[in-house]
Amino acid sequence: MKFNNIERHKQLFILALPMILSNITAPLLGLVDTAVIGHLEYSYYLGGSAVGAMIITAVTWLCGFLRMSTTGLSAQAFGQNNNSLSCLILLRGIMVAFAIGLLVILLQNFYLDLALSLAGGSEQVQFYAQEYSAIRIWGLPAALANLVILGWLLGNHQAKVVMWLIIATNLINLGLDLLFVIGFAWQVKGVAMATLIAEYSGLFIGLAFVYKNFKQKFIGLFTSVQQMFAAALERTALLSYFKLNRDILIRTLCLEICFIFMTFQGARLGDDVIAANAILMNFLLLISFGLDGIANAAEVMVGKAKGEKNQKIMFVSVNIALFWTGIFALAYSLLFYLAGDFFIVSISDISAVVDYAQRYLFWIVALPLLACWCYLYDGVYVGLMQAHIMRNSMIIATFGCFFPVWWLLKDYGNHGLWAAFSIFMLARGVTLAWHYQRNKHTF
Repeated sequence: MKFNNIERHKQLFILALPMILSNITAPLLGLVDTAVIGHLEYSYYLGGSAVGAMIITAVTWLCGFLRMSTTGLSAQAFGQNNNSLSCLILLRGIMVAFAIGLLVILLQNFYLDLALSLAGGSEQVQFYAQEYSAIRIWGLPAALANLVILGWLLGNHQAKVVMWLIIATNLINLGLDLLFVIGFAWQVKGVAMATLIAEYSGLFIGLAFVYKNFKQKFIGLFTSVQQMFAAALERTALLSYFKLNRDILIRTLCLEICFIFMTFQGARLGDDVIAANAILMNFLLLISFGLDGIANAAEVMVGKAKGEKNQKIMFVSVNIALFWTGIFALAYSLLFYLAGDFFIVSISDISAVVDYAQRYLFWIVALPLLACWCYLYDGVYVGLMQAHIMRNSMIIATFGCFFPVWWLLKDYGNHGLWAAFSIFMLARGVTLAWHYQRNKHTF
C-alpha cells in the first residue's frame, strides 16, 4: 500500500480517530465494570453480571441493524445531498427503535425466564444475572434509539460529535458505577442501575444536539408533524427499510448466537471459567471497538462514494482502510502479548480466575490478526448497503465453521470454545474479502 493519496488517508483519520477514541471508551468502561465487580469477594458476582449483561446486550447487538442501516443510508443520502431523505431515515429509525424496546419490556418475564434457563450456571450466578437484567431491560428503548442517532450522525460526517456523545455517556456510567457499587455497596444492582441511567442520559443529550444543530436543515421539508410521520411510515419505503434490515438482522442474529453460546457454554464449565471468559471478552471488545473505528470510517467513505456514483474513490477508500486495519491489528496483538497479564491482574484479584484467564490469553493475542478483516469488510458492505452478502457470509461462518469446529474440539473444553470462535471470526473476513475481490467492479 503506497501513500499515493495523502488526502484520502487524512479523510480516513478525520472520521476514524474520533470513532476509535469513543469506541475504545466502551470496552474500557466494561473493564471498569468488570474490575469493580471483580474485586468483590466471590466470583459469582462477576459471573452473574456477565450473564445478565449478555442477556440485555443480546437485544442491543441483535438490533445493531438500526445503527448499520442508518449509517449506510444516511451516508448515501449525504452523498446525494438529499435532506428530506436524511430526515426520514433518522425519524424512521427512532420510531422502530422505540417500538422494539417497548415490545421487549412488555415481554420481559418470558424473555428473561427463557434466557436464564438457557444460560445455566450456579444458583448464585443465576440470582445475580436475574437481578442485573431485570434492571437493565428498562433501558432498551433509550439504548436502541441511541444506536440510530449515533449512526445518523456518523453518516452525516459528524464523527467528533459521536465521540463526545459516547464519551459523555460512558463518563456518566463510570461515575455512577463508583457511587453505587463502592459508595452505596449495591454490588451487581449498582452496575445495572448506573448503565440504565447513563443510557437515558445519552439519549437526551443526543436528541438535544440534533435539534439544536440540524433543525434548520429540516425546516420546510414537511408542512406538518402529521405529514412527517406519514412520510416516515409510507408503506413502500417502510417495507424496503425492513427488507434491508431483515438481512442485517439475520447476520447479527448469527453473530449473537455465537457470542451467547460462548457465555452460556462457559457458564456450564464453572463459575471460574465464566468469570475468566468475562475478562477475556473485554479484551475482545477492546479489539473490536478499536478496529470498528476504521470500519466506521470505511462505511461513511464508501457510502458517500456510492451515493456520488464514484467507483474510483470507493476503491481507494477500501484500500486505505485495509492498510490501516492491518497496522492496528498488529499493534493490538503486540499490546496484549506484552501487557495482557498485567491487564488481567488489574481486573481481578481472585487467584483462580486470574490463573485461568492467563492460560487462555494467547487466543486474545492471536485474535486481532485473525479477525481484523471481518470488521473492515463489514464496514465496506454496510456502506454499499449489500446486506444480503453480509448475511450469507455470517451464515457460512456460524453454521459451517463455528459449531462444527466446536463439536469436533468440545473435549478440549474452553480451548475448543476459543478455537471455534477464532476460526469463526477468520471465516467471516475470508468470505467477504473473496466476494469483494470478485465483484468490486459491479458495485
